[in-house]
Amino acid sequence: MARSGLSALKSLLRRAGFRRSAQRHSWQPPQASWSRPLGLGWSQPYTVRYASNLDDGPNHGMPLGGFGAGCIGRAPDGNVNLWHLDGGEHWFGVLPDCQFSLFESNGESKRAHALAVKPQRDDSRPEAGEPLPSWSWYPASTAERSTGTYAARYPLSWTRYEGVFEAEVSCEAFSPILPGNYRQTSYPLAVFVWTLRNPTRKPLDLSLMLSWRNTCGWFTNTDSSAEVHFRDDGSPEHNYAPAIGKSAGHRNDWIDNGNVKGVVLSGDVSSPASEGEGQWCIATSEQPGVSIQRCSRWNPHGDGRELWDSFSTDGSIPNSNNNRRSGSSEAVSAALAVQCRLEPGQSIEIPVVISWDLPVTAFATGTSALRRYTDFFGSSGTNAAAIAAEGLQDWRSWREQIEAWQKPVLERSDLPEALRMALFNELYDLCSGGSLWSAASPEDPVGRFGVLECLDYAWYESLDVRLYGSLALLQLWPELDKAVLRSFARAISASDPTPRPIGWYFTQGKGRVEAARKVKGATPHDLGAPNEKPWDATNYTAYQDCNLWKDLASDYVLQVWRTFKLSPNGEDVRFLAECWPAAVEALRYLKTFDANNDGLPDNGGAPDQTFDDWPLKGVSAYCGALWIAALEAALAIAQQLQLSTGLDTSAEQREFSGWLAQSRGNFDKLLWNGEYYDIDAESGTPVVMADQLCGDFYARLLGLEPVVSEANSRSTLKAVKESCFEKFQGGTLGVANGLRRDGTPLDPNGTHPLEVWTGINFGIASYYRLMGETGTALAITSAVVNQVYAGGLQFRTPEAITAVNTFRACHYLRAMAIWGLWATHTDWQRIPGSERGAV
Repeated sequence: MARSGLSALKSLLRRAGFRRSAQRHSWQPPQASWSRPLGLGWSQPYTVRYASNLDDGPNHGMPLGGFGAGCIGRAPDGNVNLWHLDGGEHWFGVLPDCQFSLFESNGESKRAHALAVKPQRDDSRPEAGEPLPSWSWYPASTAERSTGTYAARYPLSWTRYEGVFEAEVSCEAFSPILPGNYRQTSYPLAVFVWTLRNPTRKPLDLSLMLSWRNTCGWFTNTDSSAEVHFRDDGSPEHNYAPAIGKSAGHRNDWIDNGNVKGVVLSGDVSSPASEGEGQWCIATSEQPGVSIQRCSRWNPHGDGRELWDSFSTDGSIPNSNNNRRSGSSEAVSAALAVQCRLEPGQSIEIPVVISWDLPVTAFATGTSALRRYTDFFGSSGTNAAAIAAEGLQDWRSWREQIEAWQKPVLERSDLPEALRMALFNELYDLCSGGSLWSAASPEDPVGRFGVLECLDYAWYESLDVRLYGSLALLQLWPELDKAVLRSFARAISASDPTPRPIGWYFTQGKGRVEAARKVKGATPHDLGAPNEKPWDATNYTAYQDCNLWKDLASDYVLQVWRTFKLSPNGEDVRFLAECWPAAVEALRYLKTFDANNDGLPDNGGAPDQTFDDWPLKGVSAYCGALWIAALEAALAIAQQLQLSTGLDTSAEQREFSGWLAQSRGNFDKLLWNGEYYDIDAESGTPVVMADQLCGDFYARLLGLEPVVSEANSRSTLKAVKESCFEKFQGGTLGVANGLRRDGTPLDPNGTHPLEVWTGINFGIASYYRLMGETGTALAITSAVVNQVYAGGLQFRTPEAITAVNTFRACHYLRAMAIWGLWATHTDWQRIPGSERGAV
């Protein structure tokens, strides 16, 4: 195998920016974190494959905020540039005034800098203006000199500033993302704990400032048409036109609540609140030795002098409480400053919280949902200060809980540091992947949940994708995983005959082909999109006719049994019973595609499975193996329900047993070629499909009867390793989806076969790990992780990368399949907190 083993892995780690490698300064990033010199650019980052797909560039940091609450992202250059505050929608841009700054004086000299690299002017957004020309921005690192380090191990991030201030300056930022916790994990806030230390022999006067824009009302779609367009890759999209720059009715007020001091930034709020309406709050705590100043109003569209002149002179800001309502063209920001004097050797921790209360997420005209956190803070949109106060009170406890959760993983020295790092950092998508989490109801005791497939394919919880990506949710927040599967259970029996054009045929030059949106009994591909009615209006994607897919029903049944068996909360028979009727209906529908009555559903020639640009014909290895595993799972469900509840499932057991015997008898006969399984039975396509035995992996993971013999499994894995990994770019990129046995492409211009799918790779690596081939599993994982974290793809992990340094579909759900590597360890359930019940 090319570049396997620990020595190759360490080399990959150094290239990808993991801790401790080439830093010359004393501070070292925490264990198993991704790090990068502060503000250092990328020389050759990955770029997008299709011009219409999203590519915001590589300057991405860890998101901050609770699941379904909206989030912000602070980049490795110190700027806040990610604003996912409208459920399912994306806005990327720097507001220069949303910024921390530091003043320092030693009695002889003084300096002040905004704690971020100067943002570039964005001429496409006039509201951004020139980035505050009177401000002094922090110098960026260069190849020759590091001015600091950004590091992240989700949900914790650290920024260390060096060589500019005499004081030692660092910031730890996080939100209360806590496994097994269904309350604080939903909170809309970010905690910044600044640590200032005086290493000199003279006293230092310091002032830490946070300024923030009032953006109330910005994050709501002003285009109510919900019109759908097709991109150049054939996928549907809708318009998103947020109300960026809206300022009418904005006002800022001081808040004094015990030792909590801050400013609340408000806008007009209807009764009940509408989408985008609510508040922000910036706040800190009083403590001995500090003074706090607040400026409730300043103009971020000017040159910034009204704030910067005094701050850069002595660390002060205008101490004013002006709550005048702004007009339609008056941008308004607020600021607070914490001043202190540090004697030689003295240090101080200064917690600062940014919270927001935007309680409503709107979908199609007239439909909306309350966010989960409103179960605890109400839905008025006036509770940002209360959220901030809880953060300032409990942040130490939250950090301790995060550290306790991460400790068992960090201590696994048998797992490479790259894997331990990526296990945590790939969880970012549960926060910034357009996640929705609704308020609870009697039918949904922890609310309804969903994460987008990605921002380019903006529909929720694509079932084929979550077969891989939901392994993280299952292990850490199992009640949310159940909530998603309950939504699918309700949707399977529904129908929607509305005809829609199928995008794939356009890309093939075949004209307009239409299909019904949802056929009764068909397992939906997804739970809808943010511009319609997610959870209720399913099958948003129209790239293919999802009613014809041959993997979705199997995916659903396997996930139901998986969640029952592997949930750290224990076996939940009620959940199993809720999903059983839908599982039966889904399997019976899929069996109707068994064209020749050999027990196995037949693929139809147009792409009709997760590789939706890759035609399969007749019985296929991928769908057939999943089908056999799903029948085994269905029998296990039936037997469990009959044993535990007394439900008579004997008829279903006889039905599924007959199908299973027939399927097993024909699978090898139709597809086994003596070394691996043919991709399908009728197309004659001579490639080794890398993920051909996903169904066997799932069966073995769940303790079911394997789909294929161990000998055939090992022979297949050997062919995949040699053809699709070692002979593809020498194993440095990962596993290609499908190549000839000699490693050459069938079609040099092919799409899916020549792509490395990050989540599929993590799933395949998990299969190798389960079969005891740990070296191969870690080599595949390290190759993919290196490409992501060295290629400027961190915190926007794509579905696919290519050998020509391009990517497709960033912020992708399937990449959380890396948690399959943890699931194949026998003691993964020991993660503290994950076994806790619902709140």
